[in-house]
Amino acid sequence: MNLLKILAVLFLPGAWGQSSSSTGVVVKTMNMTLPAGSRAVLPCHSSRMVWTRDRLKDRKRVVHWDVVHSSPEYSAERVLDMSPGAHQRVYNGFNKGRVSVPDSAFSDGNFSLVISNVVASDKGVYTCNLHHHYCQIHQSIQIQLNVTKSARKEKRYWDGEKTVFVVLLGSSVVLPCVNRRPLWRDGLQEDQQQVAHWDFQPPGVRPDKADRLVDLYASGERRDYGPLFAQRKMSVEEDAFTLGDFSLSISDLKPVDKGLYSCHLHHHYCGLQERRIFRLTVGPPLPLQPTTTSRTFLYDELEPKVEEVSRNKESPRVVNVFLPEQRGYFVQHLGYFLAIILLLAVIVVVAIIMLTRRRKRRELGCESGRSVRVNVSSGDEIALDCTELNTCNQECLNSDYKNNLLKEKDMTKDCNREFDGKMWK
Repeated sequence: MNLLKILAVLFLPGAWGQSSSSTGVVVKTMNMTLPAGSRAVLPCHSSRMVWTRDRLKDRKRVVHWDVVHSSPEYSAERVLDMSPGAHQRVYNGFNKGRVSVPDSAFSDGNFSLVISNVVASDKGVYTCNLHHHYCQIHQSIQIQLNVTKSARKEKRYWDGEKTVFVVLLGSSVVLPCVNRRPLWRDGLQEDQQQVAHWDFQPPGVRPDKADRLVDLYASGERRDYGPLFAQRKMSVEEDAFTLGDFSLSISDLKPVDKGLYSCHLHHHYCGLQERRIFRLTVGPPLPLQPTTTSRTFLYDELEPKVEEVSRNKESPRVVNVFLPEQRGYFVQHLGYFLAIILLLAVIVVVAIIMLTRRRKRRELGCESGRSVRVNVSSGDEIALDCTELNTCNQECLNSDYKNNLLKEKDMTKDCNREFDGKMWK
């Protein structure tokens, strides 16, 4: 079934478009491919649509009010219940004549609970329960009732989950429970409320232009439309509402039978609306039986061949493409990898060189001077070149530094005199 749902989503876009535009819930979708000339059966079953003439249907509709008290401890209590064929039944003697539901509840759909002379013990959470056993419908409505002694505290609000009534002690309050759906009213001519019909939508035709094939009523009335039913090509069982089987049979399939078929089930009394959608595809006819084959293998080989043909038509076609593997593919990616590594190595080396040069410049600092060079130009003359001291940073030239320079000059003069005396000796 899950596979059918997936196929329906992929191959039935028109069906979903039709379901969204019209009323009714789609409960089944199916793709069907059959060879031409065969017979198709489109299944449509529903046990809820089985027609039974129930004379006691009034006793199958019930409304009852329950209350849950929070003090002194949590306790549930039945307030009253009511059905169309019986009177109201109040369970607590204290509430008789004080709690009631309108007598016309099942006619106008108003099941509100009326409480007169409210007392403190009425505080609690009330639940209005509507049961329709014939149509298998169950609904509940919750209302919280609080009692106060201050008139200015009376209010009504929604707490996010239920309606809250805060009423004055000794007053009267109406707890609403309204449901005006037709299923809560007396059903007149209920046999006319159950209808089943089939529609046919050829390819390229809009959903609102679909052809009606047949209408079936639980009363036994039947209406056929179009030439297909006139030719007795399509049929639905006469006792469809007795058995709950509304399947459509199509014999002698032809290409013109291709299209979208939908089964609609309506139960207006219970508010039931269901749809089942089928896409029918007509393929080529079955192959003729070979005359040369023997009888022993005729029945053993014919069925598998037919199943294989249908499976091949329904299965999607998959094309596998194989590309030849290139030898230079690995070498190309290896070259990219090596180039990236080499680039990273160059960046690291350049960074190391820059850091080394910067560190050397910081270590040199300010140079104090150059060494004294003695140049002997000839054997008779000796020239002494004393260079001045070069400073690398002008910011260091302060008053103390100037004093040091003067002392160094005096020291160099003394050194020169001593050196001259020694040389001349």
